[in-house]
Amino acid sequence: MAMNAALSIFRQSEVKIPCLDAVLDGDLVVPSAHAEVVVFAHGSGSSRLSPRNRMVAGEMHSRGLATLLFDLLTPEEAREEAATGLLRFNIPFLTGRLRAAARWLQTEGGLGSPRIGYFGSSTGAAAALCAAARDPAVRAVVSRGGRTDLAGDAVEQVQAPTLLIAGEFDHPVIRWNRETHERLPGPKRLEIVRGASHLFEEPHTLEQVAGLAACWFESHLADNP
Repeated sequence: MAMNAALSIFRQSEVKIPCLDAVLDGDLVVPSAHAEVVVFAHGSGSSRLSPRNRMVAGEMHSRGLATLLFDLLTPEEAREEAATGLLRFNIPFLTGRLRAAARWLQTEGGLGSPRIGYFGSSTGAAAALCAAARDPAVRAVVSRGGRTDLAGDAVEQVQAPTLLIAGEFDHPVIRWNRETHERLPGPKRLEIVRGASHLFEEPHTLEQVAGLAACWFESHLADNP
């Protein structure tokens, strides 16, 4: 991919991620030889092709951070989910898929032993917190409009530095995120983006999310020994 020198892509590839019961599609972008990777966990009804998450991922790339965007569901599961809604709030199931992606990165991603962070949106944020609670090797977590209430007591085991981002007009998420912020034992911050609703569709609000998230991962992934 031809870009300017600062944004040249070291490696970009479509990948297959094996789980116990499925093989998941993903897109791995590695903009430098560094070993810091942000794994995205999208919300219900979304996929690795989410334009919002891809916009945020682009900001990560501009700062030299690799990203893995992957589908939490197979195409067949996604069709069934659209009809039944049985999986969208199954946080243990989504957490297992997210942890499988992290294990794949550490063993088969071709990056050695990468430092990993999670970026979760909506229900994906609950999965990210639960996965971080079970894996002390996770270096940082960012939640965008996260249903952090669905992570339950797992938040009290999360030691990774955690940034919670909510929109000013997303009142239920602000309430849940404030409660989560109080319970998190490790380094933490809550950011309210002014003028934003749940999906951060208002002008310049998603850019603020991308900047906040990229700075958080820069601080807690790239600069961590």
